[in-house]
Amino acid sequence: MRLRIFLEPQQGATYEDQLAVAKATEELGFDALFRSDHYLHMGEGTSGLPGPTDAWITLAGLARETSRIRLGTLMTAATFRYPGPLAIAVAQVDRMSGGRVEFGFGAGWYEEEHAAYGIPFPTTARERFDRYEEQLDIITGLWSTPVGGTFRYEGKYYRLAEGPALPKPEQSPRPPVLIGGTGLRRTPRLAATFADEYNVPFSSVADTGAAFDRTRAAAAAVGRTGGIVYSAAQVLCVGRDEAEIARRAERIGRRVDELRLNGLAGTPAEVVDKIGRFAELGAERMYLQLLDMADLEHLELVAAEVARQLD
Repeated sequence: MRLRIFLEPQQGATYEDQLAVAKATEELGFDALFRSDHYLHMGEGTSGLPGPTDAWITLAGLARETSRIRLGTLMTAATFRYPGPLAIAVAQVDRMSGGRVEFGFGAGWYEEEHAAYGIPFPTTARERFDRYEEQLDIITGLWSTPVGGTFRYEGKYYRLAEGPALPKPEQSPRPPVLIGGTGLRRTPRLAATFADEYNVPFSSVADTGAAFDRTRAAAAAVGRTGGIVYSAAQVLCVGRDEAEIARRAERIGRRVDELRLNGLAGTPAEVVDKIGRFAELGAERMYLQLLDMADLEHLELVAAEVARQLD
């Protein structure tokens, strides 16, 4: 089981805040640092100050200031960028990192942030997923086109005319692609077709297992017998005792009983046990959502008391 740290910087974080977590993530032996791709904070009780940071600009900086950890997004929104420039940006960050990028990619869903920053938002889920599928075709196609070849695409929403399909990522033929979500039909099919990793975010153990099974069935239906890594994302709230757990829960505006039910919360022993339940489903990676980025002691505790029990 590999433990990966997952940030939500739109809730209020500077680049320097994220860099501090990235360095701690690397020094403490975690596998990767991932971040969300959002431009507007969510929920009450947070201002989002000092404002959003762009996911791929941030990862470009972190790529040059770290040396070991994997770097990626959960999930880049297909609504934010055209597929051609996005393929260029991700390939460039992959080269800047020495081949450590993983491309988490989703259809986009948060309508309010689109309105807040003037980003067009398709009015139907069908159109969003149609655009998303075309972008998956284009981005993976651009990366996989041999050097010297050209890439042409004729879709309903996007058309590319004999593009040079450059630059190439450091990783060949491309960075790993992550697809996530709990959709019943289309998400499993897209994961079976495009994904190197399938991630289920913020779901119960039972619901995560059902989502894994749907994707396994979709993979079997297209003749894919292996090659997909299964993972889950859960909010993190670990403490040595009840007082420490309660303090960390209060800092992120959550209740301890709710976090124990819906996240990885409790003592190190409790969290190790719950991670084991995800492992029994076939999960190989856990994304630990660190909502209080100033609490680096939280990461130190997890590295010392949780990660060592999973080796």
